[in-house]
Amino acid sequence: MIDTGGRCGVVASADGALEWRVWAPQAKEVNLILIDGSRRHVQLMTPEPHGHFLYRRPSVSEGQRYVYSLDKGPDRADPASRWQPDGVNQPSAILLPAKFEWSDGNWHGVAREDLVFYEIHVGTFTTEGTFDAIIPRLPALRELGITAIELMPVGQFPGTRNWGYDGVHLFAPQQSYGGPSGLQRLVNVCHAEGLACVLDVVYNHVGPEGSCLSDFGPYFTEHYRTPWGHAVNYDGPGSDVVRAFVTDNVRMWIQDYHMDGLRLDAVHAIYDFGARHILQDIKDEADRAAEGRGYPAHIVAESDLNDVRLLLPTKRGGYGLDGQWSDDFHHTVHTLLTGERQGYYEDYGEAEQLRKVMQDTFVLDGCYSNHRERRHGAPTAGLPGDRFVGCIQNHDQIGNRAAGERLGALISPPAQRLAATLLLMAPHLPLLFMGEEYGEEHPFQFFCSFEGEELIEAVRRGRKREFEAFHTDGVEAPDPQAESTYQRCRLTWFWQDQPHKAGLRRLYTDLFDARRSWPALRNFSERAARLHPGPDGHAVLELGRGGVKPDGEHTIQVFYNLTDDQQALPVGERPTFLFSSESTRYAGGRAPEFDRTHLLPFECLVFGPSDCKTYGGE
Repeated sequence: MIDTGGRCGVVASADGALEWRVWAPQAKEVNLILIDGSRRHVQLMTPEPHGHFLYRRPSVSEGQRYVYSLDKGPDRADPASRWQPDGVNQPSAILLPAKFEWSDGNWHGVAREDLVFYEIHVGTFTTEGTFDAIIPRLPALRELGITAIELMPVGQFPGTRNWGYDGVHLFAPQQSYGGPSGLQRLVNVCHAEGLACVLDVVYNHVGPEGSCLSDFGPYFTEHYRTPWGHAVNYDGPGSDVVRAFVTDNVRMWIQDYHMDGLRLDAVHAIYDFGARHILQDIKDEADRAAEGRGYPAHIVAESDLNDVRLLLPTKRGGYGLDGQWSDDFHHTVHTLLTGERQGYYEDYGEAEQLRKVMQDTFVLDGCYSNHRERRHGAPTAGLPGDRFVGCIQNHDQIGNRAAGERLGALISPPAQRLAATLLLMAPHLPLLFMGEEYGEEHPFQFFCSFEGEELIEAVRRGRKREFEAFHTDGVEAPDPQAESTYQRCRLTWFWQDQPHKAGLRRLYTDLFDARRSWPALRNFSERAARLHPGPDGHAVLELGRGGVKPDGEHTIQVFYNLTDDQQALPVGERPTFLFSSESTRYAGGRAPEFDRTHLLPFECLVFGPSDCKTYGGE
């Protein structure tokens, strides 16, 4: 990577002056225009090597609006703008992030093996839809057992309604959410509450409306395409500066916003065939940015490649990331409990795959994929389970359904409790989607607030085509542009007076406590799974955690009834009874007098050492 001489955007120099730096390699001259109401102060910027332009000024007030003009062309917002208070197509504003007074000096972070992620869409998590409105709910998440909130992308996007993956200004927190100061306040209080804060970032594309990056330089390439448009230029002419742009963004989130980590969106759509992959640069930059602060920056990738090269250390040819999402876990559980087999679900649906995902993490580990019509993936190379993140719901798997139904709308309450136990007993790091813990009934649908009519219609048609791939005939998809679609997705945050919801939340709370108190659940390496046949095939899954021998010192045995019929508990010696997902405490049907030689429909029973804490006692 070349030495660009400094970060793009507006940053304070060592002598206290402010420096505007922008990359515009095709421009002959660049003017900085400072805007004060109707007055415009034009400043010619000084050319620097490699297509950069610089302007220095001793001091400027925070909030000062400014734009760039390339070769006397139209106003353009700063590609590295830290603040867009008036929207994506409006002037940028000076931000002085160091002015924020942090009070998290005693925060030591969360170790990777202790991460329990809770995915949040800022706009629909509360009625207000802001960073500040999340703060009063943090104690309830901590009491539940969450250790890290994961915010869906917050880079400034068009309008006020968006999932965040159409962000245009990657450095500027969305103003309608509360802007930069609101995000800093949220992270600061998260740390005071004992919660980490992880941010979802998008480095594979930018949104289709409002971006002016291409006006400034070759930020994109025609050599590759993503499902969302042109790919980011990580290996072509000019890519050194593009790579620095991204690693600057990584550094900013960690240093200026004290983020505990980043979730990298869809890294399979990041194309880089250079000798050193951009993912390795991202990880190295995150490590450097976190040096000296007393807690790490976890870098977790979303990938559908089933390739642990993302996680392997560089000396083994990997990129050294801390973790990756495992779609196989979600797809296996979802297909078994719902019976759905359409789209990419056609590769899943067998009980044997659930055994495999519990024991080996990946289902597609080099075997044939019907959906792809080729072999896919590779084995996990012996990596422990805490390098992988599993879920039974997330924004994609709910929101990419035509009606945006959550899992609870598709399966019975006992099956919903079973799904929760599959997630929280699995030897992986768990992720919950907001509201999952109490069975939120409001959907989570795709929504946006674009301005161009042509784009709006294109999005409508595109979503319809996606839904057709899942054979959703008869299901009417909502208009993504309609505000009513967005409003429909707000959480109710209500469970207290509904037995099933209150019971489900108690189940999650108890199992999070069990993950902390049972030594076996802190062992992510030793696990064994097998299937036991029932009258109509494989009906009961047995999972051993903490060792492969049932009589091990810390071993626990977990039995899952994968059917809606009562099943006999496999014959064998049982240590102490520890948990039932069908306890009346969780609104289940296991009465105290019910014998423990059988599993109720969709029940999970756990047995373990006598010194282990028990849960769900009737």
